[in-house]
Amino acid sequence: MVSEITPCPLTLTKILVCTDDSPPSHGAVKAGLELGRACHCQVHLLQVVELAAFVEYSQPESLAIPPQVMTDLLAIRQEKARESLAAWQKQAADQGVQLQIHLRLGANVLQEIMDAVQEISPDLILIGRRGHSGLARLLLGSISARVIGHSPVNVLLVPKEAPLRFDKLLVASDGSPFSAAACREAFRLAAHSKASLLALAVAHGDLAGAAAADIVLNLKAEADRRALPLETLALSGRPYQVILEVAQQRAVDLIILGSHGRTGLPRLLMGSVTERVIGQSLCPVLVVKQSP
Repeated sequence: MVSEITPCPLTLTKILVCTDDSPPSHGAVKAGLELGRACHCQVHLLQVVELAAFVEYSQPESLAIPPQVMTDLLAIRQEKARESLAAWQKQAADQGVQLQIHLRLGANVLQEIMDAVQEISPDLILIGRRGHSGLARLLLGSISARVIGHSPVNVLLVPKEAPLRFDKLLVASDGSPFSAAACREAFRLAAHSKASLLALAVAHGDLAGAAAADIVLNLKAEADRRALPLETLALSGRPYQVILEVAQQRAVDLIILGSHGRTGLPRLLMGSVTERVIGQSLCPVLVVKQSP
């Protein structure tokens, strides 16, 4: 499939796509190839074959599974992963995309991914999501959510079958430093891709309606300073619900959020609004990790 992303919306040298070879993760791989083609950047595709703890510590007897059987099953899983990665590499070559494949084996999938991030130093990480509610429950227990929480760089989460376009962007802000970083990234994206940009603030809890109005007013002033067209909305309600409703009503291509909000606790990997939005959004979500 030829990329429809024109021009390249981001300044990218290397991106890392994480896959488990499940159908839900294929959307992220395809999106990675599209970005690689449009941005002429190197794409790294990573798959981790999980080594169960009882195999790592050579105690399959507790499950009445002969060690040789476990060894054979692991070899089969590794071979299947190699075949899948090789197939993606061929597809990338057919599209003129530089794709390096990485197969890692370990008991801790998150740690293997983070080790790969450290080695590769990507500018962006892409991951998939299962269905429309795959991260809605027990978010912090999922690998995808934990990658988002621990990543040192921005993470693009692509729902299954969701197209990757950059024509209509939505950035949500609650006035926090994390939202400020997301807004700066949204401005850069809009300027680079000539996209339409909508900025949204939602009054809820300790964020009063007047404060939400001030947030979008300040964003409009910053957009004017950058000579960027910006539409603004200040609404009230449960933030994640309003963000999702506006995104669907306006048929946006991408939601841009900070990793935490005004009430985010340092011990949490991610803010609750961001968790719920990425868990239920029908379109891709860019989680901006850089702080001011």
